[in-house]
Parts: sequence; C-alpha cells; structure tokens
Amino acid sequence: MADANILISAILFPSSVVAKVFDCIIGNYILVLCNYTIKEVDNVFLDKFPHKINEKNTFMGELIYEKFDLKMDNNKKYPQIRDVADLPVLANAIESNVDILITGDKDFDEIQINKPIIIKPRQFLDKYKIG
Repeated sequence: MADANILISAILFPSSVVAKVFDCIIGNYILVLCNYTIKEVDNVFLDKFPHKINEKNTFMGELIYEKFDLKMDNNKKYPQIRDVADLPVLANAIESNVDILITGDKDFDEIQINKPIIIKPRQFLDKYKIG
C-alpha cells in the first residue's frame, strides 16, 4: 500500500525515486490502494495542481492496483498517530492485511506494529527492488 504523498510525488516527478517505487511494484508485487488515499490524491490535484490533472488521470489509469475500502469503525482501536488525518491510511493498511505501507510521512515513523511494515520509498527500493 502507498499513501497519497507517494502517489502525488510519483505523478509530479516521473523520474524520481518515488516513481521508481511504482516501476518496481508493477509486475512484481500487488499494489493495494484505499479509497481514502485515492480521494486524497484527487483533492490535492484539484486544489493545488489543476494544471496536472491529465498527468494524474493518465498515471492512475495505467496503474495496476487492487482497491480496498474500509468503513471506519470508531470503536476499533488502532495505534495512536500524531496527525489524526493519517489514521484512515493506517487503519486501511492494517485492515487490508498488506505487508508493506510505503510512506514518506514522518508521522508514521513512531508507529510500532509488526504488520504492515512501514517503510520509506528509498528503503523499499533498497530492500525489495528486483533485478
């Protein structure tokens, strides 16, 4: 699973390390994206990068992924995270049972869980790049 900032960076900077993460994932791993993240990407492009919406649509249209939609249960306990706006991403990653959450967001640095592994883009490439 990847969070919104990873997707946004890959779209805006197609030659970046973050974009290479998606090159690595496609054909080698199963990418899972949650509806919350997809909506967040859409909103960021509408608000901040309306001139790049075609690039976003092309990237998302060509990206192969499984969609996961978690209905948040306020009674369920998840690890605390500094920015509560990131809680849906964390909850989706846990409930979808993905192995890895790729994020550059420092708010995830303090999360202590066994699964998913929370990893930065460069760490992902160093550890999981095939070939």
